[in-house]
This record gives sequence, C-alpha cells and structure tokens, in this order.
Amino acid sequence: MSTPASLLRRIESPADVRALPPECLVPLAAELRAFLIDQVPRSGGHFAAGLGTVELSIALHRVFDTPADLLVWDVGHQCYPHKILTGRRDRLGMIRKRGGLSGFLRRDESPYDAFGAGHSSTSISAALGMAVASAALGSPRKTVAIIGDGAMTAGMAYEALAHAGVTDADLLVVLNDNQMSISPNVGGLSRYLNCGAAGDHGRFFEALGIRYTGPVDGHDLPALLAALTEQRARQGPRLLHVVTRKGCGYAPAEKDPVKYHGVTSFDPRVGIVPPAAAAAATYTDVFGAWLCEMAARDRRLVAITPAMREGSGLAQFAARYPHRYFDVGIAEQHCVTFAAGLAAQGLRPVVAIYSTFLQRAFDQLVHDVALQKLPVLFAIDRAGLVGPDGATHNGSYDLSYLRCLPGMTVMTPASGGELRDMLYTGLQHDGPVAIRYPRTAAGACGDEAPQLLRHGSAQLMRSGSRVALLAFGTLLAAARTVAETLDATVLNMRYVKPLDVRMVLDAARHHELLVTLEENAVAGGAGAAVRECLAEHRVNVPLLSLGLPDRNIEHGTRDEVLQEAGLDSASILTAIERMRPGQAPRRSPRRFHPASAIVRALSIGIGR
Repeated sequence: MSTPASLLRRIESPADVRALPPECLVPLAAELRAFLIDQVPRSGGHFAAGLGTVELSIALHRVFDTPADLLVWDVGHQCYPHKILTGRRDRLGMIRKRGGLSGFLRRDESPYDAFGAGHSSTSISAALGMAVASAALGSPRKTVAIIGDGAMTAGMAYEALAHAGVTDADLLVVLNDNQMSISPNVGGLSRYLNCGAAGDHGRFFEALGIRYTGPVDGHDLPALLAALTEQRARQGPRLLHVVTRKGCGYAPAEKDPVKYHGVTSFDPRVGIVPPAAAAAATYTDVFGAWLCEMAARDRRLVAITPAMREGSGLAQFAARYPHRYFDVGIAEQHCVTFAAGLAAQGLRPVVAIYSTFLQRAFDQLVHDVALQKLPVLFAIDRAGLVGPDGATHNGSYDLSYLRCLPGMTVMTPASGGELRDMLYTGLQHDGPVAIRYPRTAAGACGDEAPQLLRHGSAQLMRSGSRVALLAFGTLLAAARTVAETLDATVLNMRYVKPLDVRMVLDAARHHELLVTLEENAVAGGAGAAVRECLAEHRVNVPLLSLGLPDRNIEHGTRDEVLQEAGLDSASILTAIERMRPGQAPRRSPRRFHPASAIVRALSIGIGR
C-alpha cells in the first residue's frame, strides 16, 4: 500500500479533522480522493459512490462531534471516505476480503458506524429512532441520516419522513443527490429534484413537516461547511439537499458511474478494460439471454426489477423491449404487488430480484401473489453465499420462506442449461414459481431449445451404495466429487417444492444414510422438506442435513465462505464420515437402481 500524503497521514480519527486549520480542509479532500483512486482499484469494491462523498464526509466529521453525535449512512456504498477518516485508512486494502473491512456499515466494526446498513433506505427510520431515544434520555447529541436519492425511491424512506414531520425530533436528513442509484434513477421524486426550480425543491418536504434547505453544491467544501454548521444549530426535523457527482474526480467514473459503481481490481491509469476473452457465462447471463429469447416468442412476457438492471442481467432486455421493461426503483414491496397486478390481467411477469432483497417483500409474496395463485415468475439471483458482499447480501433464507407458501413452486438449477429449462417450465405454470440461482459461472448451456420439465421431478445422476446425496442446486458439483470417494448415489433434486417424494422414499429404502445439501439456512429449507417427507411416510433412516449454519457468514472469496459454512467437498465428506459410524446397521453393499429412478433416467434423459 502506498504511503498516504502528509495531511491524510495525520488523520487517525475525526477529532484530527476538527483540529486542522480551515485552509487545510480543501487539500485534505484532494488527498482523500487521490487515496481512494489509488487504493480501491487495487482491492476492488464500491468506487464511484465514495468519490462523490469526499467533501461531504469531511464536512460532517468537521461540524459534528462524532461519535457522540450520530451519523447514520444509508446502504454503505458511499461510506469509504467515512471509513478512512475514522481510523480505518490502513485497512482499506483488505475491504470485502476475508478478515478485512466490510464493504458496508457495521456497528461491531467501529463506534463511528452508528447503525449497520447493507440494504437501502433504512437510515431515516433508524436515525429518527435514535433522535427520539436521545431526547427521552436527556442527551444533547445530534443525529444525522445521510441518504442518497436512489435510496429515496423506497417507500420506507417516505414512511420515515412522514413520521418525522409530525415529531419535534432533532433530526437532520442529508439528501445526497447524485441522480444515480446503481443504475440511473427512476421515478417521480428523481424527476422532481432534477427538474424543479431552486425555490420549488422543498415544497414536497415542507408539506410533510420537514424544513428544507438547499440545494447546496456537495463539492464546494466551504459552502457545505457553512450549511451544515447552520443545520447543527437548528432543532426539529429538517433536510439539507446536497448535490454531488458520482465518481467525482476520476473522469472515467464520472462518465460511466454504472460501470464504476462496484469494481474488481484494475489499473486506474487506464481504467476498466474489457477482458480479451469473454468470461464464462454466469447464471445471470443465462437468465438475461433466455429472457430476450422468450420475449420474442411470448408477447405476454414482461420483466420487472427493483433498481437492479445490470446486476440482474436485464440491460439487453431493457434495450430491446423498453415498453415491456419496468424498473420500479428500490421498491421491492411495490415490485411484487405490481407484478401481481400485471399477472391478474393476463400478462406473464418475470420479477428479477436478488434473494436478499426479496426478503423485503415477504408480505406481498404471501398476500398478493401466493394467496391469489397468480402466475408470477421470480428469477432469484445471488442465492446462497455471495462472497465479498458478505452477510447483508447472502441469499440465506429464500428456500425457507418460499417453501412455506401454499401453491408456490420452488426450483434450484445446478447448471445454466437447467436454469433455461426451469425458466421455460416456470413460465408455462399456472401459478407462482420461484427459481433461485447463485452468483457463479453457469457452465456450458448448449444451443438446444429449453425443455419442459415434469413437475416435481428429481434426477438420478449417479448410482452408488450406502449413502445417498440429495443435492439442491448449487452444491451438485460438490456432491458428485464426494460421491466418487464414497461410492455414493447422487440425486439432483431440482425441485424443493413440490418434492419428488417417490425418489426420496426410494433412496431412503436403499441406503443407510441420506445427506441433503443446500446453500440455504438448514432451518425450514430443503433438508427440512426431506425430513418432513420421511416423517410423514414413517420411514426411519438417518438423515444428515447440511446447509448454512445458524450464524452469519462474513465476506470473503466464494471458496472461503463455502469452507466456513462447511459446504466445500472436504467438509461435506468429513461430516458424512462422522455421521456414518454406529448410525445404522450395515446392509450388504449394492448399487442404487430403484425402478422409478431408472424410468426417469430413460424417459427424461440424464441432462433433463
């Protein structure tokens, strides 16, 4: 890591920022921005958003007595300058790496992180609660929520503003308006902020009871310091509108803030260069290609995303079918119910959403989709462990919360080709369907047309003896590796709901141990479905359910987090060997050839 320049080297805490002579603050901002441009491309991480909050971070820590005063940053994409100013400069090179800094806000990482954040639009609600608590405790501390205009597309932010406006809470909301979310912003408020005359900007907030000031140039440090100093002296709920540029100070990021929002390592002298050879297609790529292909064949198909166009693989679809593409902003609840309305009138909506974000719309899944049996297809990306983004973004619970919904079909592909088949099958199904897939390479798909899968059918991949491995989606490859050592049977279960009961019971009757493998919390997940099946049919066979443990899995590489969760091949093998001794009487070794499995293999083919 290069040595920080002279001013930045002197900053070990915000108290050092407050001790600097005023004439040193603008040079400090220049050094902080240069440090970000030098360091983040080495390690990778969120890049453009932090470049836009350099002056704002300095001004906030200069004006407010942190950590006694509370800064509540929304999401965390914009928090790298804040981390650097609060004693974490020398650890920035390990951000989002195993044992290193989180890419988001963590209360257990620093006393300056007043509230944890990984999902958006929570800052105003949390800060309002803190401000009300401070008043109740007789504390004079100030509370500030810093929220981007992208996060202001979410209903939760409006709920918090509506509540704050009828209180006398000492709450300052700083609206960091850079006209961007991860993708360009959408929605009426964005248009209102960007197009209204200066005197008109505050009417909406004033109507809610929030005193409005602005807009202020977020890169004019003296003006920003003056505005924040004025706000610190005020009381009651108030909002300071700050206008910034995402990627400020690094021309390629200013020109293309979407590309530079989250980066892997690159040379900042030349910018991000496309790889010479195309990278292996991911499940996201396979989904995006299938969506365009199917849209050409079925005019009923429409696609919806809650502000994740690029991340969910919808950029090509949005370009080719703009009138059938809907970015609803960071509004997951609205996203799901909007899809239900489309389905109720005969369209076939496909909701492209990350597993971790679908959690925010659970009531809408229950009440608006499942209860009404509407044919909404959920393409659930980033299922399982996501690696560097860590615990806030792991897709740990979707199998558990989807499986309990009556009428919901839940599928788990183990390859790109299987994903295409499942999407095609799900689109034909007359009811809600969820297909969850990981953030990994999908393997070769081939050019053949997708095939209709038989509802609730598993697939025999390998016949063995004594142990049967029941793999749900992402862990099929690990199961096959383990099976070669144990001479075990491998079943690609494909469906979590409805479960292939006949295949499960056949496996139970011919093996001394069943092992379920899933990249989901064990509680209530696919393994629980198998356990319930065995209990219902009064089949007594040892069952080892391997999945995500009952603790948060932190950030690291994909291999590191799988190993920590005990879901790499070596850990799975060890768990099985510990389970086998003394658990059941040994039967004479014989390979698994139940008639039902043979019929399936012959009728639907090993690859289908």
